[in-house]
Amino acid sequence: MIRGELIGVKEAFGVPRRTAFSDAEGDIDDEALIPREEMVITVTHGGYVKRTPLAAYRTQRRGGRGRAGMQMKDEDFVTRVFVASTHAPILFFSSSGMVYNTKAWRIPAGDPRTKGRALVNLLPLEQGETITSVMALPEDERDWDKLDVMFATRSGHVRRNKLSDFVQVNRNGKIAMKPDEGDGIVGVQICTEDDDVLLTTANGMCVRFRATDVRVFKGRDSTGVRGVDLREGDRVIGMAVLKHVDVTTDEAAAYFKWDSQSRGDVEAGDDEAPAAGDAVVPFERLAWLKTQEQFILTVASNGLGKRASAYEYRVTNRGGKGLIAHRLTEDAHVVASFPVKEEEELLLVTDKGQLIRTEVDQIRIAGRATQGVILINVGEDEHVVAAERLEALGGENGDAADAESGGK
Repeated sequence: MIRGELIGVKEAFGVPRRTAFSDAEGDIDDEALIPREEMVITVTHGGYVKRTPLAAYRTQRRGGRGRAGMQMKDEDFVTRVFVASTHAPILFFSSSGMVYNTKAWRIPAGDPRTKGRALVNLLPLEQGETITSVMALPEDERDWDKLDVMFATRSGHVRRNKLSDFVQVNRNGKIAMKPDEGDGIVGVQICTEDDDVLLTTANGMCVRFRATDVRVFKGRDSTGVRGVDLREGDRVIGMAVLKHVDVTTDEAAAYFKWDSQSRGDVEAGDDEAPAAGDAVVPFERLAWLKTQEQFILTVASNGLGKRASAYEYRVTNRGGKGLIAHRLTEDAHVVASFPVKEEEELLLVTDKGQLIRTEVDQIRIAGRATQGVILINVGEDEHVVAAERLEALGGENGDAADAESGGK
């Protein structure tokens, strides 16, 4: 009976299929549907990763307590914080010397209080393998063949490779370096032959040398050559890439004196500016040095930090013991050192999950061998573990942010 009724309906109302099925043309990739947005990528010591919109972190005044960050177990803490576009390729370098590649939008999203997702569920990590360094690549692949990659290890070794060596990374990863036992990658930066490399150690020492002092390695299994001669118990904590500027010691001394006195306000028609000692430097030269000046931000585990002119970090040969980068107090060590601009902002993270975002221009410019000022008030048994520079987005002032977060 049912069959007969259905056949009757078919004969009375049935029409040919109106929807045509065929091979689709111009398929839309999933990535094309992802909006471009600046994300804060956070990686923890326990192997958790997440991405959070940069706008979620309000700007506060330096010296505050910050806002509550991710909720973590007592034995876990934040080890890496950086900012990248959702479309930027992210390279993850592991303790075993492997490199893994993924897009930022594939990293699970979370708010500032969540701990994120375990990296072992995101990357094909082996038993006991951990991520030691993370690097965001430029979105434009046309520039990749013109750039190099500089590696730095905890033991003070450096190595330079072409960026094109790490473009094709399959899902199972690719060998990036084979570090010695007990060693590991602490920094990976993109550079050119016109750049300088600055290595900073936990005990407050640093060495700056030309990138060309390190030859381009064809292989990917070597630890490279010595970049800094470490003292006993010391280790490299970071590497920065700076633009090279040819400046003599006398010119740097004259520039510092002129800049501190006039802050660039020199009367029109002056042919010469104040000089240090017997050195007389033309105003045009000093004005040009002003346009080329970079500042190095150094942050210690006790929450103190400062900005210092890159001219104070003179270029030397690689492999030396270096200069004082930061005057440390007892039981403190350097956790970060990198170039910053006045229009940028700074994000600090402690091992208790506290975060603070502040403007770089609020941080006083001081000498290279000084302690600096308070950037964040750390509590008892609390230490700064990570710092990252951010592009300013015009956040709210510190008072409003503190009021909303309850001073946290």
